[in-house]
Amino acid sequence: MGQPRKELTPDRSPLHLWGSELRAWRDRRGLSLAKMGELIRYNPSYLARIERGERKPPRELAETVDRELNASGALLRLWNLVDPDPNDVRHPGHVANLPDHVANTSQVLATTAHPQAESEETGVTVPCRTSDGGIIFVTLPRRTFFSGLGLSAVTASIAGPPAVAQAGSVPLVGVAPDLNPAEHFRQLRQVLIDNDNLLGPLRTIPTVEAQIGAIQQLRQVHGGTDGRDLLYIQTQYAEFCGWLHHDAGNFQASRYWLDRALEWSYATGDADITTYILARKGQLAGDMGDAMTAVGVSTAARAQARPDTKLGAIAATYVAYGHALQKDPTAAARALDDAQALLSGLDPAFPGVWGTWMDSSYVDIHRARSCYVLGDHKRAAEGFQKAIRQLPSGYHRDRGVYLARESLAHAGAKEAEQAAAVGLQALGIAQATGSARIITELTRLDGQLERWGSVPAVSEFRNTFDELVAHQA
Repeated sequence: MGQPRKELTPDRSPLHLWGSELRAWRDRRGLSLAKMGELIRYNPSYLARIERGERKPPRELAETVDRELNASGALLRLWNLVDPDPNDVRHPGHVANLPDHVANTSQVLATTAHPQAESEETGVTVPCRTSDGGIIFVTLPRRTFFSGLGLSAVTASIAGPPAVAQAGSVPLVGVAPDLNPAEHFRQLRQVLIDNDNLLGPLRTIPTVEAQIGAIQQLRQVHGGTDGRDLLYIQTQYAEFCGWLHHDAGNFQASRYWLDRALEWSYATGDADITTYILARKGQLAGDMGDAMTAVGVSTAARAQARPDTKLGAIAATYVAYGHALQKDPTAAARALDDAQALLSGLDPAFPGVWGTWMDSSYVDIHRARSCYVLGDHKRAAEGFQKAIRQLPSGYHRDRGVYLARESLAHAGAKEAEQAAAVGLQALGIAQATGSARIITELTRLDGQLERWGSVPAVSEFRNTFDELVAHQA
């Protein structure tokens, strides 16, 4: 495909790939390093070095984590590429012959004292071209990602991760003296939302996760009204963290944080935030292709939404997409009409707290997306074009997602040149923001355009896309 392919850099050896894969499987189980250390009786700091590719994993460890993480042999098969010393069956990191309540106690305390430390060890996901030409998403250590591999080609030129996310920075909590704690975190959350809109999720996730830990620390010393306010803002941060992981393509981590947010929301006593999180879980299920859950959870959110909020309309759009996935055009159209009717009946002077971004163009986006799923590609492309024209200027990354989906609709309508041209626009936004949602759609486009490879515009898109991703050696 034109340009020579970039190979994985030396630090993406099988050793590093095994560590990244271990991290990915640990994320799927929702386990911190400390919790996994307790589960398999290994020192978490030693496990962290293995995940970074700094140590060879002994076969005993590979067998244990494969079994405990339900990897069905995947970690063991990858371990065969590492080729460690066959006699290296014990490492200093292994905690042997200690009672369960003693093993790893010091590390657990250290993690509690410095909850930001794990953020430094967490991975980020980048697209990688496999040897057979397919695209997979590979989890890389944060240091490796921000050193310039894959999608970080642009974001690595920006200053490094915020100091609050750096391991060993103490203290984590630093509240502005003229603000109460909850107000401090409210203002910071808005800054983080703005940062996410500009730079994408990968630059924002470490700080958001660190702030959740900081809020939890403060809740231990604040009761009464301050404690309740902190719980509410902690729930907001968890929902936001779920969204960031969703956009970064880590659906398991997204589901983990949305589950935490939903759990905490019941304790706040605020029905609106619970409804919003339920709707978000329906959105995530739809993007995961789980139509039944998307319809079920979103319908529950629609049923409990207060009529003077946008929550019912938000939930109805996700109900519609779930029905589209079920190939039920009548039910999908009915849900979308319901969303539009709910919006039309609201007083525009009172936008509410949740879903201030929700408007008729958002419903149009989901109508277009449903058309695409149902095979009406021409109408889908027109719908995306209309919605993109109405999109506010600040929604840079969302514009990239919608452009990518428009390009797929053009490809479905056999409009190869237009699909490639629109795909290139989306590709530029993907490179700037690191949005896995955009890359996922463009990966599909790359495959669909293959049959038109001789068309110059298509060749340009596919070569550019090929250069964006890393390649398996």
